[in-house]
Amino acid sequence: MRVPMALQGVSVVELAGLAPGPFCGMVLADFGAQVVRVDRPGSRGDLSRMARGKRSLAVDLKRPRGAAVLRSLCARADVMLESFRPGVMEKLQLSPEILQKENPKLIYARLSGFGQSGRFSRVAGHDINYLALSGVLSRIGRSGEAPYAPLNLLADFGGGGLMCTLGILMALFERTRSGKGQVIDANMVEGTAYLGSFLWKTEQTGLWGQPRGQNMLDGGAPFYTTYRTADGGFMAVGALEPQFYELLLKGLGLKSDELPSQMSITDWPEMKKKFADIFAKKTKAEWCQIFDGTDACVTPVLTFEEVTHCGHHKDRGSFIIDREQGVSPRPAPQLSNTPAVPSSKRDPFVGEHTEEILKEFGFSQEEISQLKSEKIIESNKPRANL
Repeated sequence: MRVPMALQGVSVVELAGLAPGPFCGMVLADFGAQVVRVDRPGSRGDLSRMARGKRSLAVDLKRPRGAAVLRSLCARADVMLESFRPGVMEKLQLSPEILQKENPKLIYARLSGFGQSGRFSRVAGHDINYLALSGVLSRIGRSGEAPYAPLNLLADFGGGGLMCTLGILMALFERTRSGKGQVIDANMVEGTAYLGSFLWKTEQTGLWGQPRGQNMLDGGAPFYTTYRTADGGFMAVGALEPQFYELLLKGLGLKSDELPSQMSITDWPEMKKKFADIFAKKTKAEWCQIFDGTDACVTPVLTFEEVTHCGHHKDRGSFIIDREQGVSPRPAPQLSNTPAVPSSKRDPFVGEHTEEILKEFGFSQEEISQLKSEKIIESNKPRANL
């Protein structure tokens, strides 16, 4: 018997967008929500490949009857997720005021770059811009170099998609008390800044007293950085505590009484060179043999090809394979009673489920046929392979 998932019974309408929005929708789907992705007819679908567990309805929202279709869906949905620039939904007559008037229980999640108000709210941007405006980007980078963004993970997915998911879950929980939905103003700038609260809270502790790239946690310390190995691989070192640092030195064949104090900042550059020279003399596999099972806090930097073969990940089933043999991380966190069971099916085609979704939401076959003939909706059922 299949165990119900945590979000079973929650109906989500997700307006197709770029990476952060689809990620939010995918997390909800992974944990059991029924997510309908609303695509634009003729579009290429979710280019960020985060449509797992969703169904696709293709409808032209720029036409009044298309917007009316969406209003009908939202009248019966629990959550509506949109990631357009502020003002777009109002122009389409799909504002929170309109949709929540028809469905007071609707949770209206708005995910944007800069927020629904403020002087930047209506301008274009991407992860690096949001990260920059949050203040966090100024702290990331090597000494003497320009700041650099760690891919597009922090703002798009951490401060954006994941924070929006958190907002939706909190609104769903609050609704159990008030019976009412609410509007969520999730944005990448403030979400990323909030994610970086530790940086602000420790501002006066001296932890960030040196220039960027010269502090303990930003690559300045010899015991908290990465080193190249003899075969071109890398090892990650995070031996912050004295007892772990001692084990690091032991693995490297060094003695603490012959070296400067661990926290002697002026000696860090020279110690980094010393550690780098030692790490460069053995392969990644050899260093793994030396440090595996110890508390030295030294781990291999695994490539995407290596990560699925890691014994620890195999023990926990940390990565999953779909029907097309694609590998992806298993949904996290694990819930003991209602764990996520992600779909292994392929991503939906644009408009693949248009007709079945409309029927579920009360549309008659005659109404569906009329919408198709007027090109308000698009239906693309896959052809059977005979």
